[in-house]
Amino acid sequence: MNTKIMDKIRKVEPYVPGEQPQNKVIKLNTNENPYPPAPGVKRALRETDADRLRLYPDPSADKLVSALAEYYGVGKDQIFAGVGSDDVLAMCFLTFFHSPKPVLFPDITYSFYKVWAELYRIPYECPKLDQAFRIVKEDYYRENGGVIFPNPNAPTAVYEELDFVEDILAHNPDVVVIVDEAYVDFAGKSALELIDRYENLIVVQTFSKSRSMAGMRIGYAVSNPALIQYLNDVKYSFNSYTMNQISVACGAEAVKDREYFEKTVKTIVETREWAKGELKKLGFCFTDSKTNFIFAKHPEYDAGELFSYLKKKDIYVRHWDSERIRQYLRITIGTREEMEQLFFALRAYLHNAR
Repeated sequence: MNTKIMDKIRKVEPYVPGEQPQNKVIKLNTNENPYPPAPGVKRALRETDADRLRLYPDPSADKLVSALAEYYGVGKDQIFAGVGSDDVLAMCFLTFFHSPKPVLFPDITYSFYKVWAELYRIPYECPKLDQAFRIVKEDYYRENGGVIFPNPNAPTAVYEELDFVEDILAHNPDVVVIVDEAYVDFAGKSALELIDRYENLIVVQTFSKSRSMAGMRIGYAVSNPALIQYLNDVKYSFNSYTMNQISVACGAEAVKDREYFEKTVKTIVETREWAKGELKKLGFCFTDSKTNFIFAKHPEYDAGELFSYLKKKDIYVRHWDSERIRQYLRITIGTREEMEQLFFALRAYLHNAR
């Protein structure tokens, strides 16, 4: 192509999502929930009036925002909804990270952060996790243009308690701090408890993991009304109608069914803890996962080879050929039956390799 044209094109290295095989496999590679959405979601789909799809959706997504506000006991003006937490986080980067100073996020973390920073030409630095894959909070005490980190972190599955999060907030009063809580429902307390005490805090969550709705693409941010208003100002300058009618209706129903939500989360956590025991029996090492996945390696076998072996058996897990983590596999927690098949394959591999 004409080099003069090429010089005017914005080029970035894109985020690489996990594989989405179309054939029937045991899919443990993208941290989806193995259980269906709440019954109310199915009911909302059945009752959808197709004729209304010719109309634009409510740009404020009020039905969903109202359900979330009631669920968390906050004002509607404290909720921002978007097309998955990726959309919400991208809007946060665009809105709040507007400084010549670098934004800080860990060196091993959700790889989309670096993509957004490159896309929006935001300077950034990546303090290294320690040898146990934990954030070193003192690395975030220095001057910066903003802070973002997942809690629990991905792909390491490590969760930090609220006093740890609060310490980072307290040391960064003059910048926005975003806590990405895609997996917090499988972990412990949410930083939402700190919203009223820190005006610089934004908490982002998703329906893709604990609420079994990755295919609906629903995410949201919770903060104070001032920061949410700034987010909405950017959204309405970008795309007024981000949430479609069906996602709004189904999302609201999912939020209402607390009992179903708690039941499925409990089941996944129980399966995770059992899976940790099985991995330990096979000689795997792993972090103390507080997510719906386990970040594991075997000291005697190459992760890349194990990844390829499992794929041939139609069992998909996630592997990155990246420094520091290339010997790790990220294994999503599936149903008990799916995990049993995974362990059957792992035992066969280890037996034959000896």
